[in-house]
Amino acid sequence: MTRGTRQPPRPTAFLNARLIDPTSGYDGPGGLLVIDGEIADLGPDLGRSGLPADAIEINCNGHCLVPGLVDMRVQLREPGEEHKETIATASEAAAAGGITSMVTLPNSDPVIDQVAGVEFIARRARETKGTKVYCYGAVTRGLEGQHIVELGLLAENGALGFTDGTKAVASARVLRRAMSYASTFDLLILQHPEEPDLASGGVMNGGELATRLGLPGIPRDAEVMMIERDLHLVAMTGARYHVAHVSTADSVAAIRAAKARGLKVTCDTAPPYFILTEAEVGDYRTFAKLSPPLRGESDRAAIAQAVADGTIDAIASDHAPHDQESKRVPFAHAEFGIVGLETLLPLSLELVHQGRLPMIELIRRLSTRPADILRLPQGRLAKGAPADLLLFDPEAKAVIEVDRFRSKSKNSPFDGRPVKGHVLRTLVDGRTVYEAYA
Repeated sequence: MTRGTRQPPRPTAFLNARLIDPTSGYDGPGGLLVIDGEIADLGPDLGRSGLPADAIEINCNGHCLVPGLVDMRVQLREPGEEHKETIATASEAAAAGGITSMVTLPNSDPVIDQVAGVEFIARRARETKGTKVYCYGAVTRGLEGQHIVELGLLAENGALGFTDGTKAVASARVLRRAMSYASTFDLLILQHPEEPDLASGGVMNGGELATRLGLPGIPRDAEVMMIERDLHLVAMTGARYHVAHVSTADSVAAIRAAKARGLKVTCDTAPPYFILTEAEVGDYRTFAKLSPPLRGESDRAAIAQAVADGTIDAIASDHAPHDQESKRVPFAHAEFGIVGLETLLPLSLELVHQGRLPMIELIRRLSTRPADILRLPQGRLAKGAPADLLLFDPEAKAVIEVDRFRSKSKNSPFDGRPVKGHVLRTLVDGRTVYEAYA
């Protein structure tokens, strides 16, 4: 071999797997062949007529082989707060969680409101060579809610959509202008749905518990009010609109009605909103401080039902890493958010183990639908598709241990929770980026 000549990667055959592909509707035994980073062949008969002579054969032992998870809402903290997380550490955590693509919010420092910011994320992702990393652009300059960014230019350079991150675009006039422009170029607008004046100063769900704890509350109505306003703007402009981390029954009802009217609306939620309630705050437990806040039992049940019936299109991790100094403070002063990359799959699997959702529908919420909304080619098992894959054992018992997280930050209210579901291998473009027990 001539010095410097690079051998092409050998074909890899995954045999004896349970293939699950929401796009085709297939959920059954089979195998999958990867060549040059793409899915070359798959199905129940793979291998019966032979495989490439140099193929590496991997016995999946009947475990689930599915499209890699597409996480449409994460905060990477780079640039600006690398002591909390970096693209490299988040990518490692995502791979361990079975996530092969993730999209970061633009609320970094500096804000991603110019082409240079989009290019920075793309360059760092290439250098990291792990999970695929994309970004959203801000809707307004500096997230200040006043002046719209150059949406078309940022989209041309790779921004998958536009949002002011953890802040709502409060001005109906500004959002209408952004939606009108986005509609012209068929771009996606995402909203953090919280009426800012009504939520101002609040630190947890408004209600009896907040009163008893002496903490200022955020009314449930602050969420649905913003959504209903925005839906009027969607009807006016025809824009593609996505509601992030839905947390109340009223919000679900509004979105369900808008979908029935034919509006271009989609939404996501995160595992805490269908697993936990505001009771988790307990005695001022800051790891349970989220935005939007954890709600009551009726809202939790409504979110779980909306995931099951498909009103909620996608489940995202809503990964929001914070260091000890940001959380080990009085509740009112603690930062909002929890980490989620490494718990997204096992926590979401609780819906399957509870009998609320078939496995194939869960994979649709975690992979196929977010890829569709973001217009990515991932999220499906098909010939020619990127070999972004997840192999996992859905029955393996485990306990969440935050000290073992790859993420730099450990802020999670799920520490010590028993779960079922274990990632065995994660591949991006055919490359193994995580392997259990390796």
